[in-house]
Amino acid sequence: MDKILSARVDESVIQQIGVLANELKTSKKAVIEAAIRVFSEQTGLEKKIDAFENSCGAWERSETPQESISEARSAFNKSMQRHHR
Repeated sequence: MDKILSARVDESVIQQIGVLANELKTSKKAVIEAAIRVFSEQTGLEKKIDAFENSCGAWERSETPQESISEARSAFNKSMQRHHR
C-alpha cells in the first residue's frame, strides 16, 4: 500500500527529480523510490534493518494465550457492567 510523504525539499532537487523522470520516461515516484533503494544499498543499512523484527513480536508475550484472552474478556465485561448499572 502506498502512503503519502510530505517533505520540504530544495527547489533544485525537485527540478532534478522532474528532469530524471522525463529522461527515464518514468514517474517522479519511481525516481525517488529507486534513489532511496540505491542509497540504502550504498550505506549498507538495508542489511542492518530487519523490518520484521522491528514490527512484530506479539508472540513474545510473557503470559499464555489463555491469560491474554481472560484479561481481555475481564476488561470487556467490566466495561459492559458499567453501562448496565
